[in-house]
Amino acid sequence: MFVKVVYRLIILGIDPGYAILGYGVVESVGAKLRAIDYGVVETKAGVPFPARLERLYDGTKLLLAKYQPEQVVFEELFFSRNVTTAIQVGAGRGVTMLAAQQSGLPLYEYTPMQIKLAVTGNGHADKAQVQHMVRALLCLNEIPRPDDAADALAAAICHANMAGGPAAAEFLIK
Repeated sequence: MFVKVVYRLIILGIDPGYAILGYGVVESVGAKLRAIDYGVVETKAGVPFPARLERLYDGTKLLLAKYQPEQVVFEELFFSRNVTTAIQVGAGRGVTMLAAQQSGLPLYEYTPMQIKLAVTGNGHADKAQVQHMVRALLCLNEIPRPDDAADALAAAICHANMAGGPAAAEFLIK
């Protein structure tokens, strides 16, 4: 006799930033995906940088408490131009990652190319293609806005496709 075991997983996807941090909460049950919620944690320009970082940290803690995910996924940073922005976004990513680490949950990260490949089948897909597939895969009526939220959902979808298989362990942040 065979028993089919279906694994349910709640994933919090995070698209790091310091002005806008995107989040997406996805439920994965077997091969079915469902968006539970998505949005952004915003910080205002003109506010001292340490206060902006505190807002990101507190916002992440609130998301973790509200949705109680089993795993947290981060999009890795990719910058090629503005070093100052990269440092600030890296700091935002750091406090967000610290909040998640303190929760004791397993943390994972994927490159933008890995996320695009998992969501569209093309590691070089453009933003519009990724957003369209996020909408389609999660059976949403419209493309999630803002872009940061769609990117966070894409990271969660990528992980849902990887989770449970041996490839998932490769991306675990140690």
